[in-house]
Amino acid sequence: MKKVVAVLLTVMLLLTGCGGSSVSSEEAIAKYGSDTLKVYNVGEYIDTMIISDFEHEYGVKIVYEVFDSNEMMYTKLQSGDSYDILVPSDYMIQRLISEGALQQLDLSLIPNIENLTDEVKNLPFDPDNTYSVPYFWGSVGIVYNKNVIDEADLEAGWELLRNPKYAGKLYMYDSERDAFMVAFKALGYSMNTQSEAEIQAAYEWLMEQRQTMEPVYVADEVIDGMINGNKDMAVVYSGDAATILMENEEMGFFMPEEGTNMWVDCMVIPANAANPKLAHEFINYLLDYDIAYTNSEWVGYTSPHKEVLTDLSSMGGYFEGNEAYVPRQGYELDEVFEDNQVLKERLTQLWIKVKAGA
Repeated sequence: MKKVVAVLLTVMLLLTGCGGSSVSSEEAIAKYGSDTLKVYNVGEYIDTMIISDFEHEYGVKIVYEVFDSNEMMYTKLQSGDSYDILVPSDYMIQRLISEGALQQLDLSLIPNIENLTDEVKNLPFDPDNTYSVPYFWGSVGIVYNKNVIDEADLEAGWELLRNPKYAGKLYMYDSERDAFMVAFKALGYSMNTQSEAEIQAAYEWLMEQRQTMEPVYVADEVIDGMINGNKDMAVVYSGDAATILMENEEMGFFMPEEGTNMWVDCMVIPANAANPKLAHEFINYLLDYDIAYTNSEWVGYTSPHKEVLTDLSSMGGYFEGNEAYVPRQGYELDEVFEDNQVLKERLTQLWIKVKAGA
């Protein structure tokens, strides 16, 4: 998950509209058992007009809080906080399911789930979409300056990021998962490996990269940095890459043949949700064609709605010709992160050493 600017805050979006809500609070309570929905999502990961429109149409209030990482969200849940909808990533959903922290969805209340593209259905972390409904999905690849990076050098795949010809011109994500994914794939390993020898080899790959390439480790500032042409290549989530390509025509995007991370962020309902019926209504609402179209266009990430995906990327669509908007599909070397806290802790320790040059 991937991946956008997130500022920790709590936003209460009150009912709006010139004529007031089309449905009264009392009617909403009678139908759903409540007129308040608590949502916990990544920051700047929704068009806020969608929230106000839902409030107006359904006579409810949405309490919308944001987090900047799956781990931050998990810690908040562990402290006892309760929400009606969460939007975690694949590996975190796997963990929450294993811990009994999610409730099964009533898919009869989400008829718009039929709108999903096949590529985001029945994924390994949640077969049959028992607990989760995809919200956005994408990949990780390399954004590069087409005027600077030799086209022939792209054939090196992830090793492009260690080509000394481009030393000092590179952004890397300040994330152990993403950095080690790059190294694992460059070396021909699974990004979910548990082999100590392979982990050590990936650590050495990253250390050599640090010493020879002088990368700048960044988070969401990579978007503005590449739009402004501050560096000539960067490891970037596909949704952010789509935005960069829209703003700077000198930039291109590719996913190396060695494989990459394919990620899915999903909507889930916690086991302790106070208002699951209203949560189902909101999930279904977000899968409506018009809503999904507006949201994907505004956020820049790939919609799981099959018709929206097609229309936005086809001729005349907002993302026509944008290589980053449509993820690579069905490629056997692409993987989804699995939940492995032991591996995560090990990579965290090594990533600290990489950044310190130790």
